[in-house]
Amino acid sequence: MKAPRSFRAACCAAAVVLLASLGARAQGQAAPEVAARQYLLVDVTAHQVLAERAADTAVDPAAFTKLMTAYLVFVALRDHQVTLAQSVPISARAEAERKGGGALMLVDAGSTATIEQLLQGLVVDSGDDAAVALAEAVGGSTEHFVDMMNRQAQAWGLRATTFRNVTGRVEPGQRSTARELVALGQHLVLDFPGDLHFFAQRGFDYRGVHQDNANLLLQRDPSVDGLKTAYADSTGYALLASAQRDFPNGRRRLLAIVLGADSVQGRANEAQKLLNWGYGAFDDIRLAEAGKPVLTVPVWKGTQAQVGIGSREAIYVAVPKGAGEHLQTRIERTDPLVAPLSESQRVGTLRVTTAAGTEIANVPLTVLEAVPQAGLFGRAWDALRLWIK
Repeated sequence: MKAPRSFRAACCAAAVVLLASLGARAQGQAAPEVAARQYLLVDVTAHQVLAERAADTAVDPAAFTKLMTAYLVFVALRDHQVTLAQSVPISARAEAERKGGGALMLVDAGSTATIEQLLQGLVVDSGDDAAVALAEAVGGSTEHFVDMMNRQAQAWGLRATTFRNVTGRVEPGQRSTARELVALGQHLVLDFPGDLHFFAQRGFDYRGVHQDNANLLLQRDPSVDGLKTAYADSTGYALLASAQRDFPNGRRRLLAIVLGADSVQGRANEAQKLLNWGYGAFDDIRLAEAGKPVLTVPVWKGTQAQVGIGSREAIYVAVPKGAGEHLQTRIERTDPLVAPLSESQRVGTLRVTTAAGTEIANVPLTVLEAVPQAGLFGRAWDALRLWIK
């Protein structure tokens, strides 16, 4: 069963909080030597940081800005504000991006292109002109679309991120961090898994011109399915890579970002190094099945005496290879639990520690089914029992 949007949104918000606060961090061997100024490796499946360097240092997001541009277009598609087949008139402003020296899809003012073509131009070609055309189609103007981008970043709690344009062109005040760019990538892969094929596309033909995706890992590693490359003088060569590999206990998704690499090849090599290390050095241990109770607890003043608490998504924790058998878990929960209770209402926390007592994860536990309030007699009887207790 598909989880309610509110619950999925809460999970994404919790994941961003974990990234921001490092509330969940895998304890393991030292990360490999990475030739980049900043990097971050995150296990999306377990919502844990595996390795990082200077991940909170302010950087110019450069072409990573287009990830937020794409996200808002996906939102518009989901909400039926636009369609993939919809034709978009190309404005003079979009064509004018040719004079700026950035990457281009090569659209002409006065012509039209579909939303689907423009998305491919945005993601595969990193087209500045495609970004402007999409922003105008969805937001009415690039200025309004930039406001939408910043409101979305604020809604996610990305306090270090500010957008000034839709293309990633260098502009004073446009800033982010490795951690918050990974959070943006995480929202893309979790909120719009059905649209990741745009990021996995290796090349794109438009008007007889073929352009290759600059993400070299798409050609090297079949588990890599996006997301984006970037470059600016201050940022250096950068890559945010997403990969998903199958293991006996399920699929694991990792996100790796490197900034400040020395070349196109270098950013691909260092991102690949992080991904391979993350998959090789850690196991993801499944602690609970999706939608199955971790614990059944008593309910007071409700129409039923007990309710299961757990998570609508499977609960995983990342641990060093072979260390899974030494984990310790502890459940903290609301007691007494008094109805009414809504489905997905948070009522506890599953805390996971090493044998030495170091916490490596804390996972929200929610009510798996709604429990309405009982009638007057039932509430009065339970009130008496609670008073005696």
